[in-house]
Amino acid sequence: MDAASYTGELSGGAGAARQAATPERILNLGFGYWGARALLSAVELGVFTELARGPLDALALAGRLSLHRRGVRDFLDALVALGMLERDKGTYSNTAESDMFLDRSKPTYIGGLFEMAGARLWASWGSLTEALRIGGLPRTAGQGGDTFERLYSDPAGLRQFLSAMTGISLGTARAIAARFSWSQYQTFADIGCAQGALPVQVALAHPHLTGVGFDLAVVEPIFGEYAASFGLSQRLRFQAGNFFEGPLPSAGVLVMGHILHDWDLETKRMLLRKAYLALPKGGSLIVYEALIDDQRRSNSFGLLMSLNMLLETPGGFDYTGADCCRWMWDAGFRYTTVEHLTGPDSMVVGLK
Repeated sequence: MDAASYTGELSGGAGAARQAATPERILNLGFGYWGARALLSAVELGVFTELARGPLDALALAGRLSLHRRGVRDFLDALVALGMLERDKGTYSNTAESDMFLDRSKPTYIGGLFEMAGARLWASWGSLTEALRIGGLPRTAGQGGDTFERLYSDPAGLRQFLSAMTGISLGTARAIAARFSWSQYQTFADIGCAQGALPVQVALAHPHLTGVGFDLAVVEPIFGEYAASFGLSQRLRFQAGNFFEGPLPSAGVLVMGHILHDWDLETKRMLLRKAYLALPKGGSLIVYEALIDDQRRSNSFGLLMSLNMLLETPGGFDYTGADCCRWMWDAGFRYTTVEHLTGPDSMVVGLK
């Protein structure tokens, strides 16, 4: 092809599109970890908690947080550019969102999720390439397949993990409290309740309900503290148990949030069958996750979460709403629906 023909080809169709293309989106994605690391460090350092007490200039904030003067202005201005802080005449303050969700002193704090990400997941994701080659996280590079055993045996790590689960579930719990038909039921149980984000939000929204948080015994004091902080100790109780051993609690509604994706397909099916057996006729099971869209094209968070399961668990993976419906039907449920909730999360509801 001569130069004239090549130029003519570029002037229309795919050639024009190639000429108009820029690497901006690729660069933003490839260096996206810069902004993520800045946010994780800000949460770890307590930037938002300190600024919740009042605005400060860069040097004053550096002094409060024991930061070196070099880099602190760039760090804080980067958080401004990322939409995490506001700045007025050299004084920094929280945005409405960071003040509500990243101040450790507020019950709406979700920063535990980012504390966990900085402490554990950051290192694990550095080994993604190798994990894709061998089908899991190399034992020498991270935590391996004993994640839950290790977490539940470490008091500090457990509190961080349970707080992280509140962080990832709080918005979704509020959406479920608002959108599910709770008026038809009197009782519910959250299977793998963690700190208790969902039971608390459901109980706050529906005074007629009483609920159970079901988890390993070591979680009980943390659940109790969290429920008590909302004045719900009389309506929410903890039931110690292991969902691999014995039946699940019986209630009008059972909830499994961010539970099934931790396990392989055989275990997923076993847990759904246990839920079916524990429910009365007319009872409902709510499963909520960052469900992958059925076409596997748009919910990037759900797909990346599934890669996180590759790194964090021996056999876990995320799945589509259609997948979950099929497993529920196989377990015996006679009716299922899928509904988007908020952000990347959706719920599948099965009726017995």
